Amino acid sequence: MKQDIHPEYHTIKVVMTDGTTFETRSTWGSEGDTLTLEIDPKSHPAWTGGGRTVVEGGQVARFKKRFGSFSLKK
Repeated sequence: MKQDIHPEYHTIKVVMTDGTTFETRSTWGSEGDTLTLEIDPKSHPAWTGGGRTVVEGGQVARFKKRFGSFSLKK
């Protein structure tokens, strides 16, 4: 491994959105810094599967509304 080309790897504290904390090793910040998350896997819909909204009148519906009256028949 080459010397002096890799970032410093140290211990930081991570604070989740619900207030829980844990320590991990990272290249972010410096030794002993606290990383406060705004979005985390416990609360974000991308990980929890909740909060999906179905958009009524999407692209296909808009297309049919604009061009539905046109026909290729003679």
